[in-house]
Amino acid sequence: MKLGLIGKAIMNSSSPDLHVRLGGLTEIPTTYDLFDANEQPIDSLESQVRKVVAAGYRGVNVTYPWKEEAVRLAGRTSEGARMVGAANTLVFEADGIFAENTDFTGFISGYRATLGERQPGRTLVLGTGGVGKAVAFGLGRLGASEVILMDLDPAKSKRLAEELQAQGFAASTITPEQLAETVPACDGLVNCTPIGHEKSPGCPLPKELIAAHHWIFDAVYVPAVTEFVAAAKAVDAAVMSGVGLFVFQGIDAFKRFCEDDGKRAAVDAQATTLYAHYRRELLGEP
Repeated sequence: MKLGLIGKAIMNSSSPDLHVRLGGLTEIPTTYDLFDANEQPIDSLESQVRKVVAAGYRGVNVTYPWKEEAVRLAGRTSEGARMVGAANTLVFEADGIFAENTDFTGFISGYRATLGERQPGRTLVLGTGGVGKAVAFGLGRLGASEVILMDLDPAKSKRLAEELQAQGFAASTITPEQLAETVPACDGLVNCTPIGHEKSPGCPLPKELIAAHHWIFDAVYVPAVTEFVAAAKAVDAAVMSGVGLFVFQGIDAFKRFCEDDGKRAAVDAQATTLYAHYRRELLGEP
């Protein structure tokens, strides 16, 4: 099964390891290639997709800056891709292209695998870009009592709040100046900004605001233990690291790439083992 990833600055992606590993676990011989616009000319997502379809690829993952364009290329879309207005997975079927957003489904699966049946409650989401949107809708689907959005561009957070409300989810926005008064009354704290990445070190909010009653999620997973994750662990807050999203969005994508229910069931059967592997490898957990 020929797969790949189309995006910019992706040469250090762990996705090839994840998908080839899943192929080995499910006895589906798999290759996974990187198409990095910083390394090779890519005129457009559409032109690159045409090339990989002609080369016999089963599907591709899509990342920055083409997730919104990916939806427009598809003849059919999943519920998550429609809600979020973006896709990170394209499957090449006989009757056309199918688009899925596994950031949406993967966040939900990762949350359940890490935090079980805990209710999200009132959750603050920092950053309303592509991943922030997918996670915000995932929180709505998980039953969050309110999704509170903050972005340095207030127009973006306001627009996402309106989109969430249109789907029946309670949502509101705050400014950076309201962080100190908002955080103590929240149950969940979510970072979907680049802050904490090895190229943008730091913590997305003042560490002294994080408390034991919080659960936190950090979409950043390079490094796996970000300053945000470390600060949360220091006060015994519950933690879902970016490793959870990385693993489960990949699992959900691979299931879409599979062509029969038996293979999809085999992928599901390996989910716990795979998550444990990456928690050991990336987080240093026993």
